[in-house]
Amino acid sequence: MSSDTAPIVLEAETIHVHYGDRPVVADLSLQLTQGTVTALVGPNGSGKSTLLKTMARLLVPSAGAIYLDGKAITGMASATIAQRLAILPQGPRAPEGLTVRELVEQGRYPHVGALRMLRQQDHAAIREALALTDMERFSHRALDTLSGGERQRAWIALALAQATPLLLLDEPTTFLDIGHQLEVLELVRLLNRERGMTIAVVLHDLNQAARYADRLVVLQRGTIMSDGSPLTTLTPTILEQVFGVRAHIIPDPETGAPMCVPYATIKA
Repeated sequence: MSSDTAPIVLEAETIHVHYGDRPVVADLSLQLTQGTVTALVGPNGSGKSTLLKTMARLLVPSAGAIYLDGKAITGMASATIAQRLAILPQGPRAPEGLTVRELVEQGRYPHVGALRMLRQQDHAAIREALALTDMERFSHRALDTLSGGERQRAWIALALAQATPLLLLDEPTTFLDIGHQLEVLELVRLLNRERGMTIAVVLHDLNQAARYADRLVVLQRGTIMSDGSPLTTLTPTILEQVFGVRAHIIPDPETGAPMCVPYATIKA
């Protein structure tokens, strides 16, 4: 399905977000269309994580609105949102002593009934999420005994167990070595291509964003500086204006996607 004709599943409409008196996102509009992978990129403090959390209703905009499947998200029940949208924020925390399986089980509770009892399909979803993230062997381990990378994969398994059609990931490769970074991004691509999931992901690595995303949204000081395919968005001009670096753009030898090779910083 072309992104031009695909339905809009999540939309930010002219939102403003403040932390105290400080504006972080200003007059920003963004639409996520069904079946696409969108990478949010930009320098530290550009508003990427704030935008993602606002679109998931973890933050409330001071102006503007967020729409999920065409309905204002502010008026929706939390359980309804959780059946449609899963988010993995930065630096999530869990109660001390919680095991990996107990954590991943939490992803199923938006789908269970009033008795809050897991059914056969819930256990199947949990097993699948653990398998996809290669966390089965850690299922009975306490989270606080795991390495940073293992904990991150456990949290990703929680988001996958939620089995939503829309997944928001805030820097999911944090704490991971390069091998596990690629595993996570390959998983993102698999979930999108084989299961049709709509995914928005905050990434710092521009080359990984260009390789794995259909669309790049480049943010700077809470506004969108560029939005489009990696080929049209990852340009020397944007790298100079937004990131303050000079770079060559060459084809990725594996995929043909644009790849940036920085060679100098731009002095203020």
